[in-house]
Parts: sequence; C-alpha cells; structure tokens
Amino acid sequence: MLERLNQAMDHLERHLDQPLDVAGLARIACTSEHHFRRLFSALAGMPLSEYVRRRRLTVAGAEVLTGEASLLDVAVRWGYGSNEAFARAFRAVHGVGPAEARRTGAVLRSQPRMSFRLVVEGSTSMDYRIVTKNAFQLAGVKARVPLVHEGMNPHIVAFIKGLDPETVRRIEALSDQEPGGIVNVSDDLAGSRAEGTELDYWHGVVTGADVPEDLDRLPVTAGSWAVFTVSGEFPQAVQHLWRDVFTQWFPSNPYESRPGPEISKVRVSADGRTADAELWIPVRQAAAAARSRQAGTSRT
Repeated sequence: MLERLNQAMDHLERHLDQPLDVAGLARIACTSEHHFRRLFSALAGMPLSEYVRRRRLTVAGAEVLTGEASLLDVAVRWGYGSNEAFARAFRAVHGVGPAEARRTGAVLRSQPRMSFRLVVEGSTSMDYRIVTKNAFQLAGVKARVPLVHEGMNPHIVAFIKGLDPETVRRIEALSDQEPGGIVNVSDDLAGSRAEGTELDYWHGVVTGADVPEDLDRLPVTAGSWAVFTVSGEFPQAVQHLWRDVFTQWFPSNPYESRPGPEISKVRVSADGRTADAELWIPVRQAAAAARSRQAGTSRT
C-alpha cells in the first residue's frame, strides 16, 4: 500500500503545475478517491489540497527568486489568474509578497516533497473484527460541530449537557442491534479531516425500528464494518485509536474506507478518567485485493 501511495506522490510531483486529479492519483494507489483523501490526511497531517498548494507555492517561490520569468508568468503557470490572487496566496505561505521577495531576496518557507515509509514504533497489535450489516438507520439528535483532534470537544460536551434526559431515554429504548445502546456518530465530514473541519455529530442509536418524527434519522446502507476496541485514558485513547486505524491499520490490510458514518460506543468510568470503547469504521475490500481474488477465482 505504501509503495502505491509513493507512486501516486511521484506522479503528483511530475504534474504539479497541472490541475489536481485526485481520481487519477487514487487509481495509481489502487484505491478509491474517498479513501485516498482520508488516508493521505491521516498520514500527512494535512489535507491533500493544502499539501499541493504548499508544494506549488514552494516551487513558485524559487522561480520568483531566480527572476527569469515575470511574476505574471509565474502566477499563471501555478494556476493563478492574476498577480493579485497569486500575491495573496504567496503571502499566506511565505509571509511576504512575490514582488517584495524578488526585490529583497527574502527568506521563504519550503514545503518538502512528501513520501511515506513504514516506521516500526512498537509491538502493540490492533485487534479488530469485520462485521457485515444489513441496512439500518441511526436515530437520535445531531448537531453541526467542528472537529477537535486532541482533548475534549467543548462543542460536543455542551451539546450533550443540553439534552433532555427523557429524550435520551426515548432514544436509547430504540436500540435493537449491534452496536447496542447510545453511540456517538461522526458523519458528513470533509475528506480533509483538518482541525476545525465541521461534521455532523450524532447522539443516538443503531436501530431497525420506526423512528418518531421529532427525532433525527439517518438511513445507512448495508455493508461491512471494521470494529476496533480500546481501553485507556479518556478521551485520548479513543482519539488515538481513530488516528491509528488510518495511519497503521489501513496501510497494512486489504481494506479501504468507504463513505458512511463512523460510529463509536464509549463507556466512561465513574471518575471520567478512563473508558472502554468500540470504533466502527465503514470499509470495503481494497480494489487491488478484490482484483486479485477475482483473478484467482477465474483460474479455478
């Protein structure tokens, strides 16, 4: 998987001055566009679009300093329709405008070319199971909140504290399948997964029952789910598991993420310091693995 990702990165670098073709990069990596975006963000720590912007302006910065092309020519080559638009983007990355940088030989910032490699950090294994579920629905209440990578999310905390206890009891009574009981759900999250990205946060249950009209409802299509468990300090253990799934488990296994809500079932200790949690990630067999299996079937 990492080798294919690096092939995609090589292709991106060779075509850096052309429109970003995420679908083409995903084909090189033998995965879906959705999974490519998610995996890149988790591994790189930034959205793909932000990395490409920084790389383009890094190379553009070098061209500005050499002085061999006009600023407008440099701007057009790197996708900016005017000197003004180029200057705004250039200043956002380098802290100085291109004209001033050329005139004074200013110090510029550089985004290094990125590649991925496997680093063995420990011997801790990740336990998981694959569950195939029929179509179901989420029932509960939701709020639009910003993503927080580390620590408690104050927007989610305030939302849950504001819920009526009787409403929560009614929601929990609708639970009739795995994962049982109240679950926390992230949905409609931008592929970048950048800090502050907005998402739909659900406080609800997984159910096949009829949902009262005064509750929010989200139909979920049938499919497979990778289920991970963790116990540890709250909320760090749950947040780190989420990170490790995308940075360690996906690159090492023949699966890719598919569109769908991400579900966590968290049971916090009485003192609020630790928790036991299950994380449900919608997955499908990776494209390369599926083709290999089909080829094997055709030979039998």
